[in-house]
Amino acid sequence: MADTGNLIELCAKDDVAEGEVIKVEHEDLELAVYHVEGQFYVTDNACTHGPGELSDGDLEGHVIECDFHQGKFDIRDGSIVAPPCIVKLKTYKVVPHDTAVVIEAPDE
Repeated sequence: MADTGNLIELCAKDDVAEGEVIKVEHEDLELAVYHVEGQFYVTDNACTHGPGELSDGDLEGHVIECDFHQGKFDIRDGSIVAPPCIVKLKTYKVVPHDTAVVIEAPDE
């Protein structure tokens, strides 16, 4: 997708059904894009505890459960909701856009 200055267009909003999560890759980023209660959230796709991909996990409300060791994170701020995770999940700021999920580019 598009990369405009410090903004990165990840996917169309229509690509992510309500209550679902998808994996999106952009350059060296592998991200999970979530659609919950009409809002979009973006985190790293890799679980901080092990080799699990969060886009393969179970999303309940604002909590994603990794399918590898069942650790849980709040997708709004990356905070740990359940062990065995001990490292917070990286989140990305979603920028308002009419048709696309757009984030601020991470600092390098």
